[in-house]
Amino acid sequence: MTLKTKTYIAFLRGINVGGHHKLPMADLKVAFKQLAYRDIVTLLNSGNVIFNALEQDLKNIEKDIEVLLEKTFGFPVPTFVRKATQLQQLYESNPFENTTITKDIRLYVSFLKEDKSSHLTLPWISDDTSYQIIEKRDATVLSVLDVSISKTTTAMKVLENTFGKNMTTRNWKTIEHIIKKL
Repeated sequence: MTLKTKTYIAFLRGINVGGHHKLPMADLKVAFKQLAYRDIVTLLNSGNVIFNALEQDLKNIEKDIEVLLEKTFGFPVPTFVRKATQLQQLYESNPFENTTITKDIRLYVSFLKEDKSSHLTLPWISDDTSYQIIEKRDATVLSVLDVSISKTTTAMKVLENTFGKNMTTRNWKTIEHIIKKL
């Protein structure tokens, strides 16, 4: 019997932000190797990790990573894992194709820990039109922010009030960068 491996992406929340919870990417790679993950690639300093592992439930992978990182680095690191195929499908669907891009427009992908429903009718637009939640797919929320009108922190507060705090968010450019590395 041949054991199947899959490519996964882990998104770590709250590391290397404002000098807190420092976690060097080289140390992160070493930790992932302890879990017998292979072909580990870290991207940017915000905690994006591509790796191969034996095929298993995403929640088990998340838990294994969280337990090891807290034990190794001494602080909790909320972890959100997606299959590479899921991220590839999201990217190929071009969810922001109808968005007019300017220097002030930010495209965001938020990964939820649990697939949570919302009281909002989507697409939803804030009263000042600065922020839009354009779509939710399973445990992933796609949104657009115009920073010429409002700040990112305001948009994140809307997401937290709607879906809870158990999420992490990446800019679409980060997702594009990850896709190029797959």
